[in-house]
Amino acid sequence: MGFLNALPGAVAQGLIWGLFAIGLYISYKILDIADLTVDGSICTGACVLAVLLTKGVNIYLCLIAAFVAGAIAGAVTGLFHTAMGIPPILSGILTQLILWSLNLKILGKANLAISSRKYPVLLSSMDNWKAIVVSMIFCILVIVGLYLFFYTEVGFSIKSTGDNEHMSRAQGVNVNFNKVLGLAISNGIIALSGALLAQYQGFADINMGRGAIVIGLAAIIIGLSVSMKIMPNFVVSLIGVVSGGIAYYLVYTFVIFLGLDTDLLKMLSAIVVAIFLAVPYLKKKYFTKQRIFEDANAKTEEVDENA
Repeated sequence: MGFLNALPGAVAQGLIWGLFAIGLYISYKILDIADLTVDGSICTGACVLAVLLTKGVNIYLCLIAAFVAGAIAGAVTGLFHTAMGIPPILSGILTQLILWSLNLKILGKANLAISSRKYPVLLSSMDNWKAIVVSMIFCILVIVGLYLFFYTEVGFSIKSTGDNEHMSRAQGVNVNFNKVLGLAISNGIIALSGALLAQYQGFADINMGRGAIVIGLAAIIIGLSVSMKIMPNFVVSLIGVVSGGIAYYLVYTFVIFLGLDTDLLKMLSAIVVAIFLAVPYLKKKYFTKQRIFEDANAKTEEVDENA
């Protein structure tokens, strides 16, 4: 019974982290860039919203400001990579370190409370059903917006940059601009998820983004492993990613309900991600060899029968 009572909270958090995973999907799957900025930009979105909300700024303007702050962080990572020639993974680490200091300066302290009783937040852990509806609306709006964007000329050029950078450059595509724009959109969405997470939790904390990329990757891998078998297209993939976030938090909640040491949860998440990442490689390596061996045996038997 206790597990069933915890399900609405798990779904609400899963939807928020599903939104985070959508942002990560843009850099990880579309641009083919391992962007570590995300651990900092999710916290940036939370910090910006929390500070502005406590200053009396309209909640929707706070969300827009959080998105813009995350987009700027992503653009900085893109410029580190494209304008300064720094490898993408190091660019993300540098921006993440910069954001640590900036987030601390924005908050002015380690954490800042934004209680739903005191501030006009859109969602809260005190009303999980409302949190589910609000989070779902944001996920739908982002998915529709990305669908409309990525089927424009600019969106197609970003996709082509991730698919084959050298071919895109040969076709006259400005791949550097596409990388900066793609990372800006990615981290803007991630910061938006951070803003929702801060409202749900009731506070923004300087450490809330630590290890976030593992949760995002788990949601992507779990979601895509199912959605790609159903219908491999862009929208279904994004829906699958959100579903992966929900599935992750349902498992997370179940594990806690079983009494497992919560200190081990991030380790287990990393192991799950590693296994899912290894499966395609192992499948290709061993099953392809087995198929070649079987085909060779079949041809040998055919030759013997003809002889």
